[in-house]
Parts: sequence; C-alpha cells; structure tokens
Amino acid sequence: MTTLTGHLTTALRLAEQGMPVLPLREGKGPMGNCHACRNNACGGRPNMKTPGPCECTAPCHAWAAATTDPSILTSAAWGPAWRQAAAVAYHPGGAGLTVVDLDNADAVAWARQNIPATRTVATTRGEHWIYLGTMTSPNAVRPGVDIKSVMSYARWLGPGSGAMGPLPDVVRALAVKEPSAARPTTSPITVLAPARGGQCPHRSPAYLERGIAMAEQRIKEAPDSIHRTVYRMFLAVLSAHGRCGCLAQAHIDRLFTAAQEKGESMRHCEDAWTNARAQLGM
Repeated sequence: MTTLTGHLTTALRLAEQGMPVLPLREGKGPMGNCHACRNNACGGRPNMKTPGPCECTAPCHAWAAATTDPSILTSAAWGPAWRQAAAVAYHPGGAGLTVVDLDNADAVAWARQNIPATRTVATTRGEHWIYLGTMTSPNAVRPGVDIKSVMSYARWLGPGSGAMGPLPDVVRALAVKEPSAARPTTSPITVLAPARGGQCPHRSPAYLERGIAMAEQRIKEAPDSIHRTVYRMFLAVLSAHGRCGCLAQAHIDRLFTAAQEKGESMRHCEDAWTNARAQLGM
C-alpha cells in the first residue's frame, strides 16, 4: 500500500462519495502510461475511444483510469503517481455529471445570460458549471467553453456553491453541429412540429411560454455565430416541445421573426428548422 499524501487523501474521500478519480501531473495532464501498459500493451482502451475502466492497476489511460476502488488508489502501482501528482481529477461522466468549463470572464458572462444556473466552482481563469446528467464531451463549443462529461476528466477544485441542476437541453444542444443546409426542394417545407394529441405533459402553458421567450431572447442577444445560435435554439425548443402537440404555428413564427431580425433569411430559418427536426427524428 502506498503512503497517503494530501492528493491521495482527497482522492479517497471523493471515491467514497462515488466520484471516479485519478492523479494529474504538473500542467494538469494525466499521468503517462505505466511500463506494463506502454502503447496499450494491456489491450485496455486504445486511444481512449471506448468508455470503461482501465484494465490494469496503473493510471495509464487518462479518464479511463479513474476509479472509486480504494484498493487500486492505494496500491503500490499507483504510489509513484500520487507522490508526483500536482492535482486530483475526476471523470464527470462516471459520476453522472457534466461540467461546462468556462475558461475566461467572457465565457462566464455568456453562461450567466444563456444557460440555467447550477453549482459553480471557481477555476484559475473562469468557472466550472456542474449539472446532473451526462453527454458527449466536445471542446470549443463556443469561444472559451468546453464540455467535460463522458470520456473526459476535470480537475477537482472543491465542492463549489449553489444547488446542482439537471442537465438542460440548451447545454446538450451545444454539442450538436448543424448539418449541411437542406438541398432545395420543389415541395414546400413544413415547419410545424408534429402534434400527437392528448394532454400536454408539461401541464402548464407558462412552461412553453418561458421556453419560447428564452429562445427568442438568446437569438436576439447572440453577439456572433447567429446561424449556429438559431439552429441550437430551434433544436432546444423542438426537443422540449416538438412531440407533445403544444407547439403552435404562432410559437414558430415568433422564433422565425427573432431570427430574421438578427439578419437570418427565411430560407436559413426553414433549413435550420428542417435540420433540427431531422436531428431529432421528427
């Protein structure tokens, strides 16, 4: 068993709480491959493309080496890593979490205006916003903003403050790249979401109204990347309201009007709506 260090003590406490952890070297990078598993000799997780724990007992596969097993964390094989560690990291996806990594003040200001409040952790240059739920982990979804969830790791910087909220659709939509614009067609494009009848599961018109108003506001306030913003807001609205039958033509007209006031053409609006529906299988 390795000697307890400050970082290892922190790691064991987090592991006990169900947080898969790993040591980070100086510079916030994961430890290098161990000698037994250099170049993935163990057959573990080549190129980190398959979710799952590392198949050896050394911290050799970055996020996939994260574990909650105290016998691995305190094993002799991990001893040198903890003695050299500069920080503790964790695998958010393995703990059922998503971290929105805001790398500077501008990114933090954007988050405060555009995504729901949740637990916040201060970083060296910005903030981590932590949500309950998992998703893919793309980098640079917008200037200064990365997503860390499955197949990724985040530095542990303390418990943070504020209540942790559920992962919202508007954050999931950040990971979706808009498909190529739909090709011209001789048939008219239907912009209405499919109504399936029955009572709206949201049970309150106010919920829909808040969603439409928020999407309008974010389109109107988008400082740049208007095509991407319009598509993401259309996608968020459709994912929340597109299948229950409560989304009416008047709501869609409001979204199209907000987009056109920002300079989008009707053709771009129709393409973005069609692509968002196709993305959701509607």
